[in-house]
Amino acid sequence: MTTEYCNGMSTTETKYQHLAPNPRSSYRQLFLRGRRIRAWILYCDHAAQGMTAEEIAADRDLPVEAVREAIAYCASNPPEVRGDLIREEELKRAMGMLDPEHRRTGKTKLLSAQEIARIHRIPDPSP
Repeated sequence: MTTEYCNGMSTTETKYQHLAPNPRSSYRQLFLRGRRIRAWILYCDHAAQGMTAEEIAADRDLPVEAVREAIAYCASNPPEVRGDLIREEELKRAMGMLDPEHRRTGKTKLLSAQEIARIHRIPDPSP
């Protein structure tokens, strides 16, 4: 069975069998259906670690087709994935995780609810 998703700000509809939004997550990108695994995580295993879809599937006990679908989704450079990366980087910056002092002490800044809301409102980039 194939389901269509128009995720977040993305205007194109693509059919995914193994990917779906996770309404309980602040991430806007697609996840493996029924799992808390973001597609980007699997793509990083593939692109940065050099793992094949088969290796990732075996390592994480996932269907190979689901891993291939996640890799193809991220390789298409969807704006919601880019937006998630931008928001994640801004959150790290706001918490002081990018400061040299953080490396030494490991301490982070506590953020106000308003600051967290500001970061979550950062829009996805245009396609």
